[in-house]
This record gives sequence, C-alpha cells and structure tokens, in this order.
Amino acid sequence: MLPKNPSKGKLLVAEPSILNDQEFKRSVIYLTEYNKDGCIGFILNKPSEFTLKDLIPEINCNFPVYTGGPVEQENLYFIHKLPELIPNSINIDKDIYWGGDFGALTELLNTNQIQETDIRFFLGYSGWSIDQLNEELNKSTWLVIQNKYPNIFNLDSSTIWKNQLMSIGGEYQIWANAPIDPTLN
Repeated sequence: MLPKNPSKGKLLVAEPSILNDQEFKRSVIYLTEYNKDGCIGFILNKPSEFTLKDLIPEINCNFPVYTGGPVEQENLYFIHKLPELIPNSINIDKDIYWGGDFGALTELLNTNQIQETDIRFFLGYSGWSIDQLNEELNKSTWLVIQNKYPNIFNLDSSTIWKNQLMSIGGEYQIWANAPIDPTLN
C-alpha cells in the first residue's frame, strides 16, 4: 500500500477511479504548499492552448502555459529552478521554486536567458483544505508519490501519468495502458 502523507514537493497522481472527472482525470499534480491552512499544487500534464506570448504580448516568449487547476484560472503562476536569477522565489523542495519577481522574469525571458526546461507556467492552480484533501485520499482519489524526477520541467506531459502508474505496478499497469476513452475500444 502506498503512503498517504502529502507534503510540499510530492506528487498527487489521479487514481483511475476518477476517469469521469474532466478536470483531474489522468492528472499529476506537483504540491507546492501543504500546511494547516490547506494545500496548493499545479497540474504538470495538462498543456493549455496558450503560450506565454498569447497571454502577455510584451513578453517575447512562446513557452507553453499549462492548466494548473480549476482555482483562479485568470491568474498566471510559475515554478522554476532559477532562484539566483529570479529574486523573491519561494523554495518548495530541493531545487524547485515558486514565483518571484515578475519584472526580473520578464527581462530574462525577453533576453532569452531562460530555457523552457528551467520553468513552467500555469493558468490557475489546484487547491484543497487539509480536510478536503484527506477525504479525497481516503476515497482513493489520489496516490501520493515521492517526486523522483531530477527535472519536472522537461517531463513529457503525454506520458507522466501512465509512467507513474506503471512504476507502481499491479492493477495500475492495466489502467496505465487503458485508452483515454474506453468506449472507443
């Protein structure tokens, strides 16, 4: 049995039991905050149809923007591994940081000083109260997984959910190989 102890820096992997949930099915969420007030994370594997330049035309950068979750989808968030270049970044875990000085970030992006494998942008976030997340964990909605990826910014969003289930093994391997729409099988 997998541990159910979420914390900053861990991954929440959607259980196959929520395949009908359009927002979270096949999602892998990176937790950026976990405390008595609740938890916040960003969906790593749901690219939106937007690039950064689509949303902020004065930034000359076509990095993809991901759907971070259903909360505050009109706001742009970012996680990165460049605290020495982006002042006021908040450390999440190991070498991963959240936010920071957006003016400095804009300058870095406009002068091509940041690589796509160093940062990820999100519209909205995923958030829960502690009681709400614990209830969902008890209902087997999420698997809590230690983040073992050396760089979450260069993950293939089309395979991360499947790869997580395959690494768990057992019945999860069957679900990992199931088609996205089982009715088309």
